[in-house]
Amino acid sequence: MEIIRKIIADGTAEEEFFKQVEKRSGETDKKVTAVVSEIIENVKENGDSAVKAYTEKFDGKLPQYYEVPRDVINDALTEADQQFVEALLNSIENIRDFHERQKSQSFVNPKANGVVLGQRVRGLERVGLYVPGGTAAYPSSVLMNAVPAKIAGVKEIIMVTPPLKDGTPNKDILVAAALCGVDRVFLSGGAQAIAALAYGTEEIPKVDKIVGPGNIFVATAKKLLYGTVDIDMIAGPSEILIVADDSADPKYVAADLMSQAEHDRLASAILVTTSEKLADETVAELERQMADLERREIIEESLKNYGAMIICGSRERACEIANRLAPEHLEVLFENPMEYIGALDNVGSLFLGAYAPEPLGDYYAGPNHVLPTSGTARFFSPLGVNSFEKRSSFIYYTEDALREAKDDIILVAEKEGLTAHANAIKVRFENK
Repeated sequence: MEIIRKIIADGTAEEEFFKQVEKRSGETDKKVTAVVSEIIENVKENGDSAVKAYTEKFDGKLPQYYEVPRDVINDALTEADQQFVEALLNSIENIRDFHERQKSQSFVNPKANGVVLGQRVRGLERVGLYVPGGTAAYPSSVLMNAVPAKIAGVKEIIMVTPPLKDGTPNKDILVAAALCGVDRVFLSGGAQAIAALAYGTEEIPKVDKIVGPGNIFVATAKKLLYGTVDIDMIAGPSEILIVADDSADPKYVAADLMSQAEHDRLASAILVTTSEKLADETVAELERQMADLERREIIEESLKNYGAMIICGSRERACEIANRLAPEHLEVLFENPMEYIGALDNVGSLFLGAYAPEPLGDYYAGPNHVLPTSGTARFFSPLGVNSFEKRSSFIYYTEDALREAKDDIILVAEKEGLTAHANAIKVRFENK
């Protein structure tokens, strides 16, 4: 049985495959939307009692506490494996170093005629961070969301995360929260936690923005509540695209494709290469390496349905295909990878060369791993410090400066039929 399809790029065959991949992120299931809408309305009306009822219904039992006490968070850090703590601290250092460079600057622009213009930048007041629990608990996501929020100047980070089956919090998540300065942690998950953050309850504070990954119910709740609250993005299934020539090592290519295929049966892992020999050797490596991996069944299904080896005629054509797909993660395994940075415009995060595999970005290097998916890298950017900032402008004019500008303003206002706008200018110069 073919483990992954091979496609010779001719302008048609690959397009048919791309359309199949794009269908993964179709319209939200109407049944899911209906369920989530009901949860949102219930939480809006009934607050914490509704949130706790859903926790009991979906997670099996109410946790020992709703808000995790600060001493429990501190104990998790104290009792944690020291090597794990050191690894997280090293990651935090790299994430902070990278994101510090993203900070926007306020500015004041005084002009010779007395006019003063400017922009004020500051962090959001309060942000909600959703962290999945159970087997899909990712401490790295805590780091990637909380560190740039703190750099932006967010005053308070409220984390929500589902309890484990025994009603306790995931200790690894608490360790990450403690190291990143998360202010409060509530044991609640699903659409009900998103609604609680968006509207606020008696105990869970209302936030300005919600960030963090989640299942289809969480993603749908974020989508429905966008406007009531800001969100990071609507995340689709994970994806990796590798562009490679005959200098690439098939062992590395296969390993990197599977590093994303293991996320989800809907994940997409694609190789675009100028070398059919590399494609064939990569298939053999996939079969060899997969035998020892815990999530083999998920990888197999992902590769079978949404994976491909695409053979094309040139590196330039490979770059065109990459820009067409606008992937979440793009690895460049060409002989001189740095030469292609300027040719690859539509990508969430770019990984250059044989020793920059995708997991390096997930856990350690510093750039954010919260990335646009499903082709949205054409117009969306990775999560960063500016995701947690807000800007406002300010204007000061002297009387003389406004007099100089008044005729232009009045003319445009009257062209638009907004005579009260024009009047607000005229009235200042009557009898003068």
